[in-house]
Amino acid sequence: MVSPVLSDRSLAALGRTEGDPDTLALLVRDQDTRRLLMLRALLDAVEDGALLPAGARERMREDWHLLEEADRAVPAGDGGTPSPPYATTPARARLLHPLVGPWVRQCLRGLRPEAGGPTERRVRELGRDLAHLGALAAAAAARAGIPFAVRLTAWDGVLTLPSLGALRTAEPGDVPVDVVCADGRMTLRQKHAVDVTVQVEDGIGAWSAAPAWRPAHALPGLLPGVPLMPLDDLDPYRGAAHGGPRYHELSGPTVLDETDRKRWAQAWAGTADVLRLGGEHRLAEAVALLRCLVPLADPPRSGPDARETGSCSGTRREAFGALLSSRPPTPATFAATLVHELQHTKLSALGDLLELHHAGPQQRHFAPWRPDPRPYDGLLQGVYSHLALADFFQRCALRAERPAHREAAWSRHARYRAQVAAALPGLVDSPDLTERGRRFVDQLVATHERMAEYPAPRGHTVRAQAYVTGVRDLWTRRHGPAAGHPRV
Repeated sequence: MVSPVLSDRSLAALGRTEGDPDTLALLVRDQDTRRLLMLRALLDAVEDGALLPAGARERMREDWHLLEEADRAVPAGDGGTPSPPYATTPARARLLHPLVGPWVRQCLRGLRPEAGGPTERRVRELGRDLAHLGALAAAAAARAGIPFAVRLTAWDGVLTLPSLGALRTAEPGDVPVDVVCADGRMTLRQKHAVDVTVQVEDGIGAWSAAPAWRPAHALPGLLPGVPLMPLDDLDPYRGAAHGGPRYHELSGPTVLDETDRKRWAQAWAGTADVLRLGGEHRLAEAVALLRCLVPLADPPRSGPDARETGSCSGTRREAFGALLSSRPPTPATFAATLVHELQHTKLSALGDLLELHHAGPQQRHFAPWRPDPRPYDGLLQGVYSHLALADFFQRCALRAERPAHREAAWSRHARYRAQVAAALPGLVDSPDLTERGRRFVDQLVATHERMAEYPAPRGHTVRAQAYVTGVRDLWTRRHGPAAGHPRV
């Protein structure tokens, strides 16, 4: 694959934790191209693979043919939600949805040869994963207004049609469901149950009076005229629990009730204003990069009060544009979470475009935000996201009207800036940086230094430095001197 060329100007903008519209669009196009190539690789692997359940190869061909029909249909959003630039048809919208990425990787993992030959369980799981293409194709065709009739399978009593909703079957287990679509209406038929009729509507979700049907939901776009933001609590591949590794300390995915959705909507409603307070570019990058929200359960908070809950958020490299998060309690928290996590999204996409360093996976670097040693790439990711947060809260502090909000923002800025200052030597001193990686890290340093033009009040700075010193002392007692830091 030939990646697009990233200009020095774009690299410098990303080094400032920013990104102009052209730079962000380049990252998006590259990630979309990679997704389509992964899908091509999956189809080729299915054609060539011996490890396939009976009939799986022919069914994959049929499902892909239905997707191709949907791809030739009217652009997504005609008469309804505007189409985002990365998805011009219902089929592209489905295939480029973030949570298709984990599904493709799951299928490719299942198709790899393994020592000792395939087990019956592995073949069964692979067949189940490959069958998800049928649900994707049906959802795309329904959105495109194409009449069709297919037989799908509800796994463990649930049939999920991405962007439309999910059907809970009358019987448990793996249940065949016939799906017939015509004139914007789907009929879902199963044995020993009344037919469920679903009305396909513009935007996100399809609606039915049947209690067995649960529609997909979305939040309004961050700005007027931009697409709805899927709040995806239905997709079977949305969490690390589905056959993949655990990601950081994330809790598992959760299903929202009406009260939960209202609370998400309340926090989301004010998020754009807070993002704008921290810089118009923060709002612009959220609009450009964020494609769906995946609700996570509130993780328990460690400490003496076990009744309290903490919060968590994360991204998955293979799910470009997805934010996995427990419910942010306030718009300010939501905005800070977006700033933090979208830096990981940007940096991962940048790393796919060019090689920033040759460092290995050895975990030996000190990061004030983690109790454990970090590999070089993990340190780079952490510095990048914390530098963006320091910038964000400095801008919020300079623009805040209420003294309490101003002091809170200065406190957060001072903490993040002090953390970055303590971690930067581990990046700068590395001999493993490439030429462009060195320019990128130098830009991080320059961005950090420019923040000194508008320093936080001295009290906040002193407390932040004392905090980082205490964390470093504890870390050194546990792990010894960190790479890139002098012995003391």
